[in-house]
Amino acid sequence: MTLLDGMMTMKTVLYARVSTADQTIDHQRTQAEAAGFKIDVVVADQGVSGVHARLIERPQGRRLFDLLRAGDTLVVRWVDRLGRNYADVSDTIREFMRRGVVIRTVINNMTFDGATKEPMRQAVRDALIAFMAATAQAQAEATKEAQRAGIDHAKALGDRRYKGRKPSYSRAQYAAARDLLARDAGISVIAKETGLTRQTIYRIKDEPVAAEAALAAWRL
Repeated sequence: MTLLDGMMTMKTVLYARVSTADQTIDHQRTQAEAAGFKIDVVVADQGVSGVHARLIERPQGRRLFDLLRAGDTLVVRWVDRLGRNYADVSDTIREFMRRGVVIRTVINNMTFDGATKEPMRQAVRDALIAFMAATAQAQAEATKEAQRAGIDHAKALGDRRYKGRKPSYSRAQYAAARDLLARDAGISVIAKETGLTRQTIYRIKDEPVAAEAALAAWRL
C-alpha cells in the first residue's frame, strides 16, 4: 500500500450518545457538520447513560476501539461522551492518542493529538485534557444534583397539588442549556443551539432547581 492509499483511508468518525427520547443521532450529526466536520462514519449508543457505563462497556463504544486506526479523527460533541468521570475521560483520550487517533470536540473545537513530541506542547495538552475531564465530571455531578433537588421539590408539592404550566422546554433542551451555561456560552449562542427563548434560558440559569422541578412535576 502506498502512502497516498493510506491517506485516502483515513476517516472521520462521529461518536454520539443518545440517552433520552428527545435526543437524536441526526441532530448531533447536523451539529457536527455545521461546525465544519466532514463525517465519514457515525457510531452511536442509544438509551445509554454516560454516568453508568465506561465507553468500552457500551455496545458501540467497544466498536470504536476496533474501528479507529492511526490517522483517523474521532469527533464528539464534548469530552463527556468519552467516559463516566474524570478518570474515564482522561484514560480514554490518552488511549486513543497512543493509537494515533486525533480527538476533536464540536463544542469549542478542541483538538487532542498525540503526535506532538515537544515537551512544553505535551504539558499544555495534558493539562488541558485534565481540565476538560474535570469540567465534564463537575457538570455531570451538578446536573444530577439539580435533578435530585427538582424531584424532591416536586414530591414535596404532592401529586394532588397544581403542577403549574407545562415547561416550554424538553429535558434534552434543559440539559443542553445547562451544559452550555457551565461553559460560559453566550445567551444568543445557547438560544441558537437549543432553540429556546432567551427568557427560558435565563430562567434555567437563575432558577435551575425550579426548572428541573417543573420537568419532574410533568414527568418529562
